[in-house]
Amino acid sequence: MTWLFAVYVFAIGAIIGSFLNVVIHRYPREESIVFPPSRCPHCGTHIKPYDNIPILAWLWLRGKCRTCRAPIDARYPLVELANALFYLAVFQHTGLSWGFLPIAALVSMTIVLIYIDLEIQILPDVIDLPGVAIGIGIGATHLGALYPNVVLSKTLVESLTGAVVGAGGLLAIALAYKLVRKIEGMGLGDVKMMAMLGAVLGWEPLLPLLVLASLSGALVGVVVAIKSDKGMQVALPFGVFLGIAFLAVLFFGNELLAVWTGLLLIE
Repeated sequence: MTWLFAVYVFAIGAIIGSFLNVVIHRYPREESIVFPPSRCPHCGTHIKPYDNIPILAWLWLRGKCRTCRAPIDARYPLVELANALFYLAVFQHTGLSWGFLPIAALVSMTIVLIYIDLEIQILPDVIDLPGVAIGIGIGATHLGALYPNVVLSKTLVESLTGAVVGAGGLLAIALAYKLVRKIEGMGLGDVKMMAMLGAVLGWEPLLPLLVLASLSGALVGVVVAIKSDKGMQVALPFGVFLGIAFLAVLFFGNELLAVWTGLLLIE
């Protein structure tokens, strides 16, 4: 029956992914995520239930509104598919246990943070701060010890230390950057997000996570700077790279930590 449960998990992930799209679209516009029902952002026509089926509806509509034929952003099926696949990955590690819920919730929250930061360069407290609480709950319940193949804090002390080290370390970097460059390098939203990630992962994976986020951000930054009139002054939403690095560490952290330790030993 495992395959049947996997199908259910995938479907639930896609459905929740559809809701994440609502949050991603409406939060930057300061709209209610509950009312009104889903509608086309171009013509305002309410979307019929059969045109709102995750992933599949976008495909059979060929990426266009049924009424006005305006294009529907490919972000919608991508978010739904990504959330569904991540839920499958979580299920692979936790099975049908209560540990699935907080890990899956954190994955969905991270996806929302990535896209909202990408659009408006804001990391909402309404997501960051509950994420810190979930992380502390993970440590307090020793979830990391139950699922060793997923990188999670194993004790309450690890979670609290990770939150403090994550937020404090990034805040120190931000203040140092402002002191040297006389401009803001990153906002407090990044600091709060780092507190969330530290609470979830514990303190040990934070340095490789930060290195991974910084390297990926630098590579993207160079490409964007080359194409931009602002050159190296172009601003990048660092929360996007923190979120991507977090998802990588969450599922592949043991391998990444092994590589990181190997590099330190070589040096």
